[in-house]
Amino acid sequence: MELDSSLEPIPEYRWIELGVAARKMVEEVFPVNPGEQVLIIADTLSDWRVVQATTRAIYSIGATPTIVLYPATPVATSEPPAPVAAAMAACDALIEFEGSYVLYSKAWFQALKAGVRIFGLPGGVDEVVRMIQHLDYPTMARMVKKLVDLTTAAKKVHVTSEEGTDLWIEPRFVEGGDIEIRPAKRYGIESKGSFQVPPGQATFGHVPESVEGALVFDGAIYPPDDINVLKSTVRLEIEKGVIQKIDGGREARIFERWLRSWDHPSMLKVAHCTYGCNPGVWHCKGHIAHDERIFGCLEFGIGPSWEGAPAHTDGIVLSPSVWVDGAQLEDNGRYVHPELVALARELGAKGY
Repeated sequence: MELDSSLEPIPEYRWIELGVAARKMVEEVFPVNPGEQVLIIADTLSDWRVVQATTRAIYSIGATPTIVLYPATPVATSEPPAPVAAAMAACDALIEFEGSYVLYSKAWFQALKAGVRIFGLPGGVDEVVRMIQHLDYPTMARMVKKLVDLTTAAKKVHVTSEEGTDLWIEPRFVEGGDIEIRPAKRYGIESKGSFQVPPGQATFGHVPESVEGALVFDGAIYPPDDINVLKSTVRLEIEKGVIQKIDGGREARIFERWLRSWDHPSMLKVAHCTYGCNPGVWHCKGHIAHDERIFGCLEFGIGPSWEGAPAHTDGIVLSPSVWVDGAQLEDNGRYVHPELVALARELGAKGY
């Protein structure tokens, strides 16, 4: 992560706005109920200001917050220390602030099986404020649903970009689906054993072997943590949902070595296809949970956990053009479908 002016590491940075965002987080985005036991897990990559603000917000509404802090694991999706894993399965709700997140780890799945509601939100003060403080949450839910509905109603999705993406995908509608699919189904849920991500993503189901063509990441890739915000493009040649070739410069070579280091076939498979649509997010900052919500981007996950992939990574196409059965939804990162334009305006997205 590269520090910049919007990540100023001082206690006072956006502290008033952060308080509003933290309260909105636990009242509207990830509703916490009075009397609940809420576990906050953080590592040494976490922004302590966010942890503290969220703890205060939880306590102020009558729930009991508990913070667990541990050293960051070398690789995201790794298992946390045993005491942390035990605590994860012994609470009502869990909020993740780790920089090296535990998503898809055994401990994470065990917590879900135990009925814990999980909200994953890595990032610092600026990211949390941008994603949550001013968000019109009900309208965001409508935006997410419309993107998923328009896409899954089609037979083919075609994605291009000026950097060289030329990808074909066969979408499919998944009712309910597994725990990581359908953000539109997650908004506002309080059921046991559920997982939520920050607002501003719309994942559509796809036929795994249908993904064909060139996918060029030009925004960010994470993990591995020695890439993150890209300085050059990384091009993936994909056949039947499996990466066949990776081209580019130094970052492409690092990425390919990392994928192949796991020595598992699923680490070369496309796991999910996701629209970014958070109106507060406009550029990559080095936190993938923030960056993959850039308004108008497309984000692709690599490494399906449900097929046994030992890790997972996400890459971003910043300015895609998207067609569904010939009808255009996006043009160079700008939503152009009339219904999406209307929703973008309701959300107050820049330039609409």
